[in-house]
Amino acid sequence: MTLISNSLAEYDLGDVTGADSSNGKKVIAKKVNGLLDRYGLLIALGGDNSITYTVASGLFGDLSKVGLITLDAHHDLRDGNSNGSPVWRLIQAGLPGKNIVQIGISDFANSKEYSTRAKEAGIFVITRAQLRNKSIQDAMKQAFAHLGRNVDHIYVDLDVDVCDRSVAPACPAATPGGISADELRQAAFLAGANYKVRAVDITEIDPKRDSKDERTVRLAALLVLEIAAGYKTR
Repeated sequence: MTLISNSLAEYDLGDVTGADSSNGKKVIAKKVNGLLDRYGLLIALGGDNSITYTVASGLFGDLSKVGLITLDAHHDLRDGNSNGSPVWRLIQAGLPGKNIVQIGISDFANSKEYSTRAKEAGIFVITRAQLRNKSIQDAMKQAFAHLGRNVDHIYVDLDVDVCDRSVAPACPAATPGGISADELRQAAFLAGANYKVRAVDITEIDPKRDSKDERTVRLAALLVLEIAAGYKTR
């Protein structure tokens, strides 16, 4: 995990293994407790998407005035404790569904059960199909406007499997037809630039499955730089 101060100086909190285990949750909660009082932005690097729940719940405590924006091909509303359940777990922990915006949801990557669950929870969804006629800048603008005055802080989850599989081979759940690497970079910059965004995670990358040119890992590194560049504009 990396912290960015108001002066754009970076501080590395180090690695945490087993983030979704009981011990991992305690370690992360201890590491992130009180950080928002001293630093402007936290960047958490995964690993799988389970860190979204662990970091967000540990960082904010009370989730009632927190907004969540996910760029993800999947709703992540499964039952249980896994990389497919962080959004549902956050809702169960007190995050209002109306405070959640999901961008890039893929049609054939989600069952009807979870699409229905998202609708019933009040989640605002911008699908991959809708992005064919809407720029990523407009989608992010719409997301921030939707959250508006209802939230004090925003957590952004950049699940890299929202990208087309050709640009993110190290993301096991990425499918053909996802967004481009450049679109995700733009979203990362806009997340960093918004003053309410206090934490961003980059997830679902397995470096061992990357292509020889390491395109997925390189994309993740560029996302960190885009977030920092956006933060500098605040």
